[in-house]
Amino acid sequence: MLNLTPRFTGKLPADLPEGLQNLYQYSPTLTRLFLARGVKSSEALDYGLSTLLPADGLKDIDEAVKILDTAIESQQRILIVGDFDCDGATSTALMMRVLGEMGAEVDFVVPDRFKYGYGLTPEIVQLGIDEYAPDIIVTVDNGISSHEGVDKARENGITVIITDHHLTTKPNPEAHAVVNPNQLKCEFDSKALVGVGVAFYLLGRLSKYRREAGRSSAQVSRYLDLVALGTVADVGVLDHNNRTLVAHGLAAIREGRCSLGILALLELAGRDPQKMTVQDFGFVIGPRINAAGRMDNMRIGIECLMADSMEEAKRLAFELDKLNKERRFVEGGMREQADDILRQLQLSDDSQSASTDVKDSVEAKTKASGLRSLILYQDDWHQGVIGIVAGRLKETHYRPAIVFAPADEAKVGDEDAIKGSARSIPGIHIRDAIESIAESDPELITHFGGHAMAAGLTLKKKHFERFSEAFERLMQSLEPSLFEEEQFTDGELIADDFSLQFVEALTHSHIWGHGFVAPQFDGLFEVLDSRILKDKHLKLSLKYPGVLYPVDAIWFNYDTDKWDYRAKEVHVLFELNINEWNGNQNIQMMIKDLAVTHIVP
Repeated sequence: MLNLTPRFTGKLPADLPEGLQNLYQYSPTLTRLFLARGVKSSEALDYGLSTLLPADGLKDIDEAVKILDTAIESQQRILIVGDFDCDGATSTALMMRVLGEMGAEVDFVVPDRFKYGYGLTPEIVQLGIDEYAPDIIVTVDNGISSHEGVDKARENGITVIITDHHLTTKPNPEAHAVVNPNQLKCEFDSKALVGVGVAFYLLGRLSKYRREAGRSSAQVSRYLDLVALGTVADVGVLDHNNRTLVAHGLAAIREGRCSLGILALLELAGRDPQKMTVQDFGFVIGPRINAAGRMDNMRIGIECLMADSMEEAKRLAFELDKLNKERRFVEGGMREQADDILRQLQLSDDSQSASTDVKDSVEAKTKASGLRSLILYQDDWHQGVIGIVAGRLKETHYRPAIVFAPADEAKVGDEDAIKGSARSIPGIHIRDAIESIAESDPELITHFGGHAMAAGLTLKKKHFERFSEAFERLMQSLEPSLFEEEQFTDGELIADDFSLQFVEALTHSHIWGHGFVAPQFDGLFEVLDSRILKDKHLKLSLKYPGVLYPVDAIWFNYDTDKWDYRAKEVHVLFELNINEWNGNQNIQMMIKDLAVTHIVP
């Protein structure tokens, strides 16, 4: 049997909160799912726009509104400085669309990660001055740590508005307004807004201000498709506020009221917009938009989201798809190299980790035992892909992972900079961990920033080993249980749940994601048939008590050597979805883990 932790341990319906009785009559299983995720009343499942938190709590938002209102009326030149990921792309496209509708003179620039680095650097300010001569700079999804860039802008007479969501424990740059729910002394009730969510709130406030003043305005809610895409792609915590934003954006796409670029990307991927799911943001559209910033320049992604004709949208979507294929190829090579290093270190998923420069991997083999972090670097690794590789390593080995690459591929000396992308596991706040090292050794890290689960940092190559050792010491000081992966279940299903109606409600009528995790269930099943597909996927036909027909189940990328064809009964941890083939729909279990409980002699 699998060792699983139940998400819900209460009783139904004896302790059912008031307001959920109707839901319980419709589906006891759905009720249990929501209770396990902290839903206490039916109001928590109301995603009307009127339920959004008021903007009043966002520090400096009214000052930013006044600056932008004056700029629009006096035709001052506004320059949007974005970021090179999907959150930054959607934020930039949203700003361009809405400010343009209001009559602003507005343009945008996205820092090339390979030339200018992250955020409002002095170099990107100079580029803005040279090419756009802005009166106002507005950052989106960046800027909270850009002290030098803000200082340079002010020295040149440029007004600066920062909109960001990244964490900070330091004083803000000396911008004219800083809108960030995670800045010090901001009382906004949700800290989960991503960059595009902050931009949405600012533009919504500006729109209302101008409408009440009788000036040109815009309906910002028309662009909630962009807000939903950026929120999910940036792995924003789906609290009620973010679920509301995502729900409306998702509905707009299903109805075709959305960016032509999004429709073009869905068509290219063979997805029906009317059947769009939250997962499609993260696994279909997001990676293709992100590929522009990883492999080339995010301008392609932004222009795709802003395309005014389907012909142009399709052309740009095709470019993004090509870049994404290139990204997958580069990522595959880097992952193979990383796996080779870890194999040399005799790394086991549950007991060891590695912190090493590739060149020193043999030497490091003698000290790998018991380490709790994966920290890797190689001179020829691609800066745009290190975050994905770090994420894969974290998932595979359940350890915090930081993957470094040269900041400039032509400069790989000890005094040259290397950039790292970090991914973490639950219970370990990766940004705070990096900050604690920076505070204890101020000369070690040049720049850093990020969130609880993802962060970035820059240091000199000569400091790589010192940083690796400091990070590992910090991990060793933590509770060992943090490094033991726990598998959760939402319990067993009843026979009636194995219906297209239930799975449709589960996958299309509710918002699941980070912080409001998608349901997964477990149960004992009789094995009717089993086979291996393409030498790597386990396909099962299963029988569940009370269900009159076989249920299909599949485990992608399964270690086929583990399967025993004599298995008669299995304990399965799984998610549910609907598989469509040749116009037919059927329920499919997506296996997450499995244990054989009975074998035919």
